[in-house]
Parts: sequence; structure tokens; C-alpha cells
Amino acid sequence: MHLVADREGVIVEEDSLQDRILEWLYGCKAGRVILRPLISPVVSRLGGILLDSRISRVLIAPFVRRHSIDLSQYEKSCYTSYNDFFTRRLLCGARHIEECPEVFVSPCDGRLGVYKINGLRAFSVKHSRYTVFGLLKSRRLAKKYAGGYLWVFRLCVEDYHRYIYVDGGRESKRVRIPGVFHTVNPAAGDRLPVYKENTREYSILKSDNFGEIVQMEVGAMLVGRIENRPVRDRARRGQEKGKFAFGGSTVILMTREGRVRPDEDILENSARGIETKVSLGERIGVKPCGDNKPEGV
Repeated sequence: MHLVADREGVIVEEDSLQDRILEWLYGCKAGRVILRPLISPVVSRLGGILLDSRISRVLIAPFVRRHSIDLSQYEKSCYTSYNDFFTRRLLCGARHIEECPEVFVSPCDGRLGVYKINGLRAFSVKHSRYTVFGLLKSRRLAKKYAGGYLWVFRLCVEDYHRYIYVDGGRESKRVRIPGVFHTVNPAAGDRLPVYKENTREYSILKSDNFGEIVQMEVGAMLVGRIENRPVRDRARRGQEKGKFAFGGSTVILMTREGRVRPDEDILENSARGIETKVSLGERIGVKPCGDNKPEGV
């Protein structure tokens, strides 16, 4: 069971059958034995093959009913496979993307937690301790983010699984770090540093308004593919960066010290261990007044 707040401050407890199963798998020795093959890249690839097949279409209708998904918001209503449905694209205009240059926006739909990176370039998510180097595998890059913020967007299976660039700017080459495929459900995050163990991919956006931003995509249980579009020499705010295949998954942003101030409700919720439900393109922070630092500082 975990707590999620909306932007109006209403807090709900999420405690599904899936949550209880995952809590058992990660919470006892027998469950962890069962988990070992499930988190392997081989099983993830096999799951991807099944969910790309035409027979997997039988899973679509029950999923739509269970999660009350309004298919009229999407570009098409007939799908060739479950993954074709899972990676469906919203109609143009179905999400409002805040265009004000000083406003920092969410790259995706999901449940957001924001965490301060201390001077040692370390931070905690739930009960797991991390370092920026552990995520990025680059000491040079990790040094830049001391004092900044880490933004963790956890996507559930019912969320929209495409994500965008949060600002205009130039994108670096991508770095891919192989790993396993733990679930990103809090049942795992409470016990394991899943974000530094899972397969992930990141690039640096030299953004127009917020300095250098790390954007990282993290695969999760039964997510065999992080499907990013080719690197863009020049990205636009709101432009699609990529999508995830089936399963829960995570987008992580890192912002440098003094470049973005998270909205107070999100900071307060995160400090209390409560995730905040956000939508692609909505405001989640703002550029502090008087931020005139030159690029690279």
C-alpha cells in the first residue's frame, strides 16, 4: 500500500492485487527466488515477443474495462497487438503542454517524487540510498548535479507510455547502461536500489531555459524495450522523445543547483513519502527569479 496525491491535495491509498503480489515477491525469501528469472533480460525479451503477437490482442478489451481507458483520446481504435495498444499515441491537443519559458513541465504521465541531491551527490528514494554516479556511471557528469534535484516519474501500466522533451535545446549522444528488469512498484523500491540495477538509457539536454538536464528512461519488469527516437540536434519543448513497451517504467530527470524550483505541493508530498500524480506537459516547477547563470555553470 502506498499514498498518491493529486494536484488538488486529495490523497488516496493505492493497494491493488498486483501491489500485494509484488510486496510478497520482494518481501520474503521464497518470493525473491521466484523473482530471479522474471527480472532477467531473456524473460523480458520473450514477454515482448508474446505481446507483439496478434494473439495478444485478446488482452486489450479486459485491460481497457479494468482501467476505464477512454480510447476516443487516441489516434486509432484498432490495434495489431497488445504492445501496439500499449504504446498508443494521443490525439494532437489531448494534453496541454505549458509553453511559458519559465515553467518546468512533466515529460510524461505518472506519479512523481522529487529528491534533493546533497553535496556528496547522494540522495534517497523511499528507503534506498543512491548516488548520482551510481545512476550515470560518470563521475565527471555526477559532479555537476550536486545540490540539484532528482525527479522520479513512475509510470503505472494504465498510464500513457510516451514521453517528451521538457524544453527546447540540443541533445547529447545517448548512453545505455545494461541491467535487469525489477518492477518500479514501491514494493521493490522500498527494499532495493532498483534505478541503479535496471536497464536504462540517458542523454543530456542543453536546454534553452534550465541549463543542462539529464533525462533518463528506466526499463522495468517485462519492459524489454526503451524505444527512443534518434537523437535530435535540436529538440523542441513537447516534442516526443520516445516510448516504453509493456509494463511499469520510469523517467528520471536531473536538474542542476539553482536552475529549477519544484512546486511546493510536490516537494511537501515527496518529503512525506507521498507521490504526486502529474500529466504530460503540466507545470511541476519554475525557473527561480534572477537565474542568469551562463551555460555550463
